[in-house]
Amino acid sequence: MRRQNSSGKLEICCYSVLSCRNAEAGGADRIELCAGMPEGGITPGYGTVKTALEQVSIPVYVMIRPRGGDFCFNETEKAAMLEDIKILKTLRPGGFVIGALLPDGRLDLDTIHRQLEAIGDYPVTFHRAFDMCSDPDGAVSILAGLGIENILTSGLYQNAWEGLDNLARFSQIAAGKINIMAGSGVNPGNILQIAETGVNAFHFSAKRTIASPMIFRNGRIHMGGDKSVDEFATYEADTDLVRQAKSLIETRSAG
Repeated sequence: MRRQNSSGKLEICCYSVLSCRNAEAGGADRIELCAGMPEGGITPGYGTVKTALEQVSIPVYVMIRPRGGDFCFNETEKAAMLEDIKILKTLRPGGFVIGALLPDGRLDLDTIHRQLEAIGDYPVTFHRAFDMCSDPDGAVSILAGLGIENILTSGLYQNAWEGLDNLARFSQIAAGKINIMAGSGVNPGNILQIAETGVNAFHFSAKRTIASPMIFRNGRIHMGGDKSVDEFATYEADTDLVRQAKSLIETRSAG
C-alpha cells in the first residue's frame, strides 16, 4: 500500500456526487465516498463512484462496507466486500476505506489481510470499526505494521470532542507510522482544539439540509425503517463550511 503524509489534511465524508464537487470547491484535500448516511456509511454504487471520479480531481477514497450495524461480517458479506473491491478498483479511485472485527472486538486480521491483498497498492483508511475494537492501543500498532495509511477515529466516544485524551494517546502510539484522523462531530468551531491532540488529519461531512422539491407527499407511508429520518430532505456538503475548516487548518499550519 502507498502511505502518504496526511499532516493537516481535510477529508470530507460525501454521500453524493454533488457533495464531492462542493467539497473540492471548498478546498478539501480528500473525499471519503459512501452511501447510506443513516447507516453510518456503506459501499456506494458503481455509477456514483464512476461519476464522482469523473467530476472531481482530488482523491476519492471509497467505503467498503456491505451494511450498517456492527463490523463482524459473515462469509457472504466478506465475499461481497472482496467483489466490491475488485469491481471498484477498475475505476482507479484514490483509495479504499475498510474495517472488520471479530466477535470479541479484536481486529479480524484474516479479513483485513484478504482485503488488503485485493486492494494492492492503493492507500487505505481503517474506518471507525477502530472505535469499537477491544484493544485500540494495540490496534494502532498492528494497523501501522500492515501499511495502512489512516485510522479514522472519534477517540472511542460518539464525538471526537469527547475523546481528546484518547486521540492524543493514539497519536503518540502512532509516532508518525500511521496517520490518526479525527472524525465525528468535527467542525470549524472545534477543529483547532482537536488539532492540539496531535492528530494528522480531520474528517467531517460539513453537511447542510436540502429540502426535497416534491410537492405531493403521501404522509401515510415511510419508505425506510427509521421513522425519525426526514425522507423529504437530502444532506449535501456545504462549500462554505469546508472552506472555513480548511482555512483554519492552513492558518494553524502556517503559524
